[in-house]
Amino acid sequence: MKIGFIGLGIMGKPMAKNLVRAGYELYVNDRNEDSIAELVEAGATAVGSAKEAAEASELVITMLPNSPHVKEVALGTGGIAEGAHDGLIYVDMSSIAPLVSREVHDALAARGIPMLDAPVSGGEPKAIDGTMSVMVGGDRAVFDTVAPVIDTMAGAVTYVGSIGAGNIAKLANQTIVAVNIAACAEAFTLAQKAGVDPQAVYEAIRGGLAGSTVMDAKVPMMLARNFEPGFRINLHIKDLGNVLDTGHGVNAPLPLTALVREMMSVLDGDGHVAEDHSSLVRVYEKLANIELTPGEPEA
Repeated sequence: MKIGFIGLGIMGKPMAKNLVRAGYELYVNDRNEDSIAELVEAGATAVGSAKEAAEASELVITMLPNSPHVKEVALGTGGIAEGAHDGLIYVDMSSIAPLVSREVHDALAARGIPMLDAPVSGGEPKAIDGTMSVMVGGDRAVFDTVAPVIDTMAGAVTYVGSIGAGNIAKLANQTIVAVNIAACAEAFTLAQKAGVDPQAVYEAIRGGLAGSTVMDAKVPMMLARNFEPGFRINLHIKDLGNVLDTGHGVNAPLPLTALVREMMSVLDGDGHVAEDHSSLVRVYEKLANIELTPGEPEA
């Protein structure tokens, strides 16, 4: 199958590489020339626009920052809609507002292009090793057609429902991840302020009910003060903004989400917005006047 892939960022680049390794003929487009060169070296072909990617492909995948980028690439000048042809399918794997997914879907349907929304979870490490979780919305028959391609990039792929359902699932995921990270930061700050080694507390509780994938992924980063981005704060700010907008639209109460979103604004103001979301611990450190340090608890 010939595949167009647009968006070679922190997640998109390793996802595209996994498709090349699986033997798909890939046509790539991105604003970052270095990323394009890296994919070309891996075996992909560079194209000059989303329209060219669509014209050359049976399936176009996008992995873009937010709703406006998806609308522009799909419907704008030189976009996917202008490359419409029989048999073309579009899968947006970005994390965007569900209403925008539905808007783009309807506009492309008028051009004969079926669309799925298929956002991902797992961060850069799982994008690299092809074990991401993918939640998919759209026509079930279209999903069945492209599921083998998505499987190449993922460890778990779940069909959730009609168009927009994938992004609703992703918003729920991002709420749980954000609140979980904040709870971990709060708990281990408590441990250190109470004079107990936070590393020892982590080892003591990770196998019990409090343990989670989030804890195992993010607490070691907090303890090592390693905030290299697997998933950046600015992207989580974007996602939580979409969560809150959607919640307001359907009258769903989201008080914990709103609180963590404001905590992320503190990190933005302090210049940490490009760091991994595990740096939420910095907010607690600032309030508690400590730096989380395993083996050296607060007296």
